[in-house]
Amino acid sequence: MVTEAEQFWDDHYRSRRTWGGRPNPLLAEVAAPLTPGSALDLGCGPGGDTIWLAQQGWQVTAVDISRTAIEGIRSHATSLGLGGRVTADPHDLGESFPAGTFDLISAQYLHTPIDLDRGRLLRQAARSLRPGGLLLIVDHGSIAPWSWNQDPDTHFPTPTEVAAEIALDPTEWPALRADMPRRQATGPGGQSALVTDNVLLIQRAGAQPSARRVAETQLPGRLHGEAQSSGRLNEETQPSARHRGIV
Repeated sequence: MVTEAEQFWDDHYRSRRTWGGRPNPLLAEVAAPLTPGSALDLGCGPGGDTIWLAQQGWQVTAVDISRTAIEGIRSHATSLGLGGRVTADPHDLGESFPAGTFDLISAQYLHTPIDLDRGRLLRQAARSLRPGGLLLIVDHGSIAPWSWNQDPDTHFPTPTEVAAEIALDPTEWPALRADMPRRQATGPGGQSALVTDNVLLIQRAGAQPSARRVAETQLPGRLHGEAQSSGRLNEETQPSARHRGIV
């Protein structure tokens, strides 16, 4: 039986004619200096991040509730000769979570209009990190003109709110980055707009010697200066309007 959430996202991706594409820039920024290992792409969608990570040498597990998206990624990865690096499986993340542990877990714009306990899901993601592994959470901080959601009352969770929702022990899962950068984005039709991203980067403590810890030199000006050990996260770029709901 197809659930409401699966039907929604299948319909969303069914009209898509191409798969893969460019990676989300914040993921590329964080992952580029890392030694490739095992990665988990939560809510992988059309697979741009999955394919890019595989091309960089990562072994990627890609999961999405949409079987349409998963089938598209499998086919595209195979056509690029990346089938051995990509495992794509359908998962309703409200009901199940991929087995295993990972060096990098990416949750890029993991929003849905269907009920989802994101706090529980992201806690599970953090606990699935290997020692020294990274969890990158990037949320929308504004509505792009081409977004499927144009509800002006949408609430975008700030990094502070996301950290509180996950409720992790900061001594075991310290925040390396928490900010709300703005960037120029390009939509599927080539249109351009200034958008805000809400970013939280968490690392599991206990890095092994072989794990490359992300340090200030890796992402200059974007790490501990904006996620202080006191736990206060920078919201300098928070949009002035407070919204309700979830995108």
